[in-house]
Amino acid sequence: MGYWLFKSEPDCFSFSDLMASPDQTTGWDGVRNYQARNFLRDQVKKGDLVLYYHSNANPPGIAGIAEVVREAHPDPTAFDPKADHYDPKSDPENPIWFQVSIRAVRAIEPLIELPRLRAEPRLEGMELLRKGSRLSIQPVGDAHWKVIAEWIGGSVSPPRSSTRRRPA
Repeated sequence: MGYWLFKSEPDCFSFSDLMASPDQTTGWDGVRNYQARNFLRDQVKKGDLVLYYHSNANPPGIAGIAEVVREAHPDPTAFDPKADHYDPKSDPENPIWFQVSIRAVRAIEPLIELPRLRAEPRLEGMELLRKGSRLSIQPVGDAHWKVIAEWIGGSVSPPRSSTRRRPA
């Protein structure tokens, strides 16, 4: 099983919005950074778990856990001229941009604020905490995931188990 951190501005789409979505599921659309796109397209797999991070918020922090329920598929907003994330260079026959679908597993209340994450020595090396890191999709190591799981007091497994191994 892989572990990831997905960033979203809560004013745009919060974890509460995900919880209120039909079947508590949404397509993670609008990613327009090539490295983040490559993670979505090539490494994020069904059954992987996601730390849902509220960025550009007061305070920023981890607001919930989600599970990937559908692997990479073309991001339909890239083809829609009325969509905020429309890309006129994107072609449905040869898509540039991809999304995965995620489903809420559980909210983290209160959210785990960024200063707490920064103060934890066991999270050293976590991509989120690296100076200058701005990626909206980023891998989370097993050891870092275990620290978060410890803090929220228990299992953060999806409703059904996955036997997929962590990507290299």
